[in-house]
Amino acid sequence: MPEPVEPELAELATAHGVAVRYRDADEREVELDRGVVLDVLTALDVDATTPEALASALDAIRSADPEALPATVVVDEGSSRPLPGPGSLVLEDGRELSVSSVPSDLPVGYHRLACRGQDVTLIVAPSRLPAPPPTWGWMVQLYAVRSEQSWGCGDYGDLAVLLERTRSEQGAGALLVNPLHALALSPEVESSPYSPSSRRFLHPLYVRVADTAAYGSAPTAVRSEVEALRPPSGELVDHDAVWAAKRAALEMLRPYDPGAPTDVDALEPELRDVATWYALAERHGSDLHTWPAGLRHVGDSGVADARRELADRVLFHAWCLQLADAQLAAAHEATGGMAVGLIADLAVGCSAGGADAWTLADALAPGVSVGAPPDDFNQQGQDWALPPWRPDALARSGYAPLRSMIRAVLRHADGLRVDHVAGLWRLWWIPPGRGAREGAYVHYDARAMLAVVAIEASRAGAVVVGEDLGTVEPEVTEGLAEHGMLGCAVLWFQRSPDGALLPPRQWHPDTLASISTHDLPTAAGFLTDEHVRARAEAGLLDDVDEARAAAARDRSELLELLAGEGFGVDASSDPDDVILAMHRLLATARSRIVLAAFTDVLGDVRQPNLPGTVDAYPNWRIPLSQPLDDLLTDPRTLAVARALRERTSGL
Repeated sequence: MPEPVEPELAELATAHGVAVRYRDADEREVELDRGVVLDVLTALDVDATTPEALASALDAIRSADPEALPATVVVDEGSSRPLPGPGSLVLEDGRELSVSSVPSDLPVGYHRLACRGQDVTLIVAPSRLPAPPPTWGWMVQLYAVRSEQSWGCGDYGDLAVLLERTRSEQGAGALLVNPLHALALSPEVESSPYSPSSRRFLHPLYVRVADTAAYGSAPTAVRSEVEALRPPSGELVDHDAVWAAKRAALEMLRPYDPGAPTDVDALEPELRDVATWYALAERHGSDLHTWPAGLRHVGDSGVADARRELADRVLFHAWCLQLADAQLAAAHEATGGMAVGLIADLAVGCSAGGADAWTLADALAPGVSVGAPPDDFNQQGQDWALPPWRPDALARSGYAPLRSMIRAVLRHADGLRVDHVAGLWRLWWIPPGRGAREGAYVHYDARAMLAVVAIEASRAGAVVVGEDLGTVEPEVTEGLAEHGMLGCAVLWFQRSPDGALLPPRQWHPDTLASISTHDLPTAAGFLTDEHVRARAEAGLLDDVDEARAAAARDRSELLELLAGEGFGVDASSDPDDVILAMHRLLATARSRIVLAAFTDVLGDVRQPNLPGTVDAYPNWRIPLSQPLDDLLTDPRTLAVARALRERTSGL
């Protein structure tokens, strides 16, 4: 039994944004253990472990100046705000104003406000993002794509082909791709796009060697040597083999690129620091916690000397990051004329030992991991091994790290999908030494977080989609709608108040609709109980028989919905016919954007990721069953494209 949280500790925890209870996936109220709450407060540098410490921390909260401004003040465009006294404003464009209140005519953006001895950030948020035009498109895991030109996994060149051909041949208006964030490369390549080393830079693994200027300038003999490095394709994507081949090729080609950087000190600071992390990771491994003392933070005493010693490797990695940026920019040019374009996915966090943790440590909670409490799909809870933002540090910085990250992700994109968007409101913090079940929700200033996302999206002309699936408070979906951002509608989850599957024609229009996601069964997997088999084999189910029975009920319910909506399939129908009917059903959705997944259309059984597993399932390594040219001309692909295209033309 959990030790109860006394009222004084609850007051302190609440003041610091730490919830002492929550509602689980079944709407039951769960009281947190006192020890968990103390551990989470400790991670926020709040000591309440003794009666004296608790009293002192409470006194600090209770005696705070009630008129003091928060570290970051947020107002909506066109709104004013009273101030506790006269102050001065420095606008983002450098203009200075004397004010007695926040004026209502301030431009959208990030400003500085000084008042009564405080100097804080003032964020003016756009009132609402414009609604995207109704359209349809595809979603794909880039590493899973294979073509005649790519080396063992998809690359930025394949992405360009996907964008160009789905736009010009099929009339698609959007393409959602998995996070393209920079992942760890040494000693092993991180396979999960949702465990990035840096969310501000792009993954060098996806660089197409033959598309570099260096390859074009290299002598024929060198190009032949490079081509000989091409790794063979296997049943699974071998990220290590792909990077080993590309690294060797790029090292061979770098002398032939006159634009490759040659001076570490001339690098843009963020690029220099992330490239330095990659160089250090080659020597010491990709977890900064195992590095020698003096190197574990970008500002440590030994970093400057190490950077000089490893200057050539720093320059190599900076070049690779620049190549990735240039090739994604080139791929993005293929979106011209699409209703929306390329939608980039944003992971919920960064690797605890990676480049962002190294360079942005002051904004993160060390030792803490984010995840999710138990639910129907993950009965043991989830630990994603990603450190969370500290809400207090974000506020003190004016949300600068968040701004930089969103801006970077949207640099070559037309849309942003925010994974686990509820994290803008609250995150499940798992303290050091605790299991996934032993966490607590920590709340963020959602108004400020949403304001930053809205400002950066507005400046990029981008649509924002929040992944609001699972256990999500109503305020999340409502907050997205208020800001002109879309939520998600997934066939398996859309249900009426009585629990029945909801026909897509009744789904909310301000959504991005799909049959499934990368964490859920594919269409074929759903029809064959593959998701039950995989979870049972991985030890994720408490009751396998009940899971099979539930899957059978869900499948029967789906077939009944398809029949009731007039799509003429039943349990005896060919699986390909059922899957096409599922997409025709999806085409009836009111959602502004409707996306199909190639894994579904091709009848692939295995889902890209099985949450809660590490080595028990080949997460993020499963390729599409057909190469790029074949999947784009497959009759099943064309039939689904036709159904979704006709849906859009009828809106």
